[in-house]
Amino acid sequence: MFPIRRTWQALAAFTSPNWSFAHTNPEQLDVLLAGQSAAANREAAEHAAEAATWNVDGLHVQPGVLEVRRDVLGDVHYLEGLLIGARHRGLDAELIERLAAAVDTCHELTVLLADAARATITARPAGH
Repeated sequence: MFPIRRTWQALAAFTSPNWSFAHTNPEQLDVLLAGQSAAANREAAEHAAEAATWNVDGLHVQPGVLEVRRDVLGDVHYLEGLLIGARHRGLDAELIERLAAAVDTCHELTVLLADAARATITARPAGH
């Protein structure tokens, strides 16, 4: 799924006037970042309502945890590539430092998600 998602993102870049690979205007970038957060917050509200209904025990949570972990693993490898490229090209030290921190955080997140997936097996059913 990882390469397919990247392909769709690349196609969107060519077909959508609101999507591009790079922004040189800080204000435009801030608007994009705020829009991403707002969209994610809207989706989170919908997801929370659904999760409260469907996730009746730990095993119901497990598929979602595994899906998120799979996505994070794909994203961390993509970020690692960006970091390797930034280092290879001698890009700004602050950029490299922030990319490295993001990579480290993603790796930590994959470990936490694996732990959460394991905990779904040992979690007691609701009401017990």
